[in-house]
Amino acid sequence: MVKANQQTCVIIGASHAGGQAAISLRQAGWDGDIILVGEEDYAPYHRPPLSKDFLSGGKNIDDILIRPKETYETADIICVRGMKAQSIHKGDRLVFLEGGETLQYDKLILATGARPRKLPIKGAEHPRVLYLRNADDVLTIKAQISAGKKALIIGGGYIGLETAASLNKQGMHVTILEMEDRILQRVTAPIMSKFYNRIHTEEGINIIENCAASEIQNRAIENLSVKTTKGVFDTDMVIVGIGVIPNIEIAQEAGLNVGNGIIVDENCRTSDPNIYAVGDVTWHHNQIYDIQVRLESVPNATDQAKAAALAICDKPKPYNALPWFWSDQFDLKLQIAGLSGGYDDIVLRGNPDKGRSFAAFYFKNDTLLAVDAVNRPQEYMVGKRLIPLSVAGKKDIDKKALADETIPLKTFL
Repeated sequence: MVKANQQTCVIIGASHAGGQAAISLRQAGWDGDIILVGEEDYAPYHRPPLSKDFLSGGKNIDDILIRPKETYETADIICVRGMKAQSIHKGDRLVFLEGGETLQYDKLILATGARPRKLPIKGAEHPRVLYLRNADDVLTIKAQISAGKKALIIGGGYIGLETAASLNKQGMHVTILEMEDRILQRVTAPIMSKFYNRIHTEEGINIIENCAASEIQNRAIENLSVKTTKGVFDTDMVIVGIGVIPNIEIAQEAGLNVGNGIIVDENCRTSDPNIYAVGDVTWHHNQIYDIQVRLESVPNATDQAKAAALAICDKPKPYNALPWFWSDQFDLKLQIAGLSGGYDDIVLRGNPDKGRSFAAFYFKNDTLLAVDAVNRPQEYMVGKRLIPLSVAGKKDIDKKALADETIPLKTFL
């Protein structure tokens, strides 16, 4: 058993949220032990480049570290790598690790993240049916990349599209299968789906919508055969991107309150006052939209980690941020501010049917909910400032003027 002389904060999960929580604790004045437990053998690293520069070979693992390894040593953070936490005993404030070791805590932060949703069809357990969630996943995929070979991607969400772009860049023949009527159906509007379908098609990627895979077979030593509702596809590898599942099990088994994630308050505190949760795994209240959400984003992970650290150090600053996201594909940078759910009108600035630059502003009645900006950083930044004001009823926006590109965006501020 590891037992510190001073108070100890144990952090389970060493990605964006966990790594930030450890650093933020020190910055907020925590002078006890900090133990950061991660399942991977690496220091915390940036996740977004995995499906982009890391997959395409532009960067290696050291290039995508969030901070140099020495930062954690300097901050006197104990890093336990390659180790999974198995269970929590709230009464004795213990964390049991898979290797048999036990950690005692005074405060505990759960940054357990999410895992890929598995493809529920026959043959999906084949070793060339791959998922992209962590660095080792990408290294496995990279080992099979070869110009001229075929890759079949099941799932037309952002991860699937980013992966397709990276593989296409390396000379592979890529096909995307999407079981819904359109790619990105679960996350954005038809106008964005149509735009990205056009771009990927122009780049040579084959997109087949309303197509569900039913079975995967070995066709030959080097090939797979994927049966679908629209025929059979032969491929050299399959990459699955059909969403993620929050890793709530350790919290649920410990008796913490859970929903679509671990339920936390505005300070990221769970139903146990000594346990906090941050990042992709949390089910929390967004004050701007007055809804419960679970966000899979780096900004959310970072901001919640800071909020938890401040609360633990008795310097609470409740988490209240506008959600924002981004996606890089080919020469496109998509920047998203806000949540567009419930919109009933879209105002366009630019033409999504031509070129590769436009912005879509999502409204519900006269309230601006969100903006999707493709190669439009100014629209993104202005939208990010306008959305909280509009949702709060403090700002009226002239939709007709917003669509008029001759009217400078600064006039809306």
